[in-house]
Amino acid sequence: MRENISSRFVLDVMKLESFVNRPPSGFTVERRSGCRLLKWDPEKSCVFIDDIHSREGKVIFYNSPGRKITVRTLGEYTDLRRQLTLKTIYILVFAYDNTKGQEKSNGDVLAAEYYVLAINGSHPMIRWEMERGLDKTISSVAGESYTVDVDVSAALQGWMRENSQALADLKKVERTWKDTHFTIKYRSDALFDFPYWFGFSKRQFKVSYHGR
Repeated sequence: MRENISSRFVLDVMKLESFVNRPPSGFTVERRSGCRLLKWDPEKSCVFIDDIHSREGKVIFYNSPGRKITVRTLGEYTDLRRQLTLKTIYILVFAYDNTKGQEKSNGDVLAAEYYVLAINGSHPMIRWEMERGLDKTISSVAGESYTVDVDVSAALQGWMRENSQALADLKKVERTWKDTHFTIKYRSDALFDFPYWFGFSKRQFKVSYHGR
């Protein structure tokens, strides 16, 4: 995402406003009345970010399915799986400043910042973890429905421990990261999908590789 980054990067993190004001290669920004519209190259990127109201107005990622991606056929699932292991994945995460939150008298709201997290799905280790996780959580998509959370919190936290100097505002500040995942929903047309009805079809796997 930053100009000096290698094409073989694993993860990168950028403040949402920095991302919008200086978008990486493959992204363009159009300023419209009341919002900023980001368009992106679907041949290079998977963007799983919902519309968001930032401090500087509404931000829309054009044609993004949002954090929850629904597929309904084996072909759609196969195509999504291929994209996840070939392209850069972008999701929106939240960093809560625990120190500022503790200073609030009512203790209800923590100070939060939005960050865009980029994950290189084509990196050999990320691709291996993604394929292994999908194989274990979705053993068969025929006639069954699944909901799978892909959790990247371990990778993000590991990367931040070694690269906190990349984001000056995160130095020596205790942060709690939220929404460090995206969700794949496979919806079958089966008439008697009992595991899904009773909540047994919910799965999760973690992506933990962050460069070491």
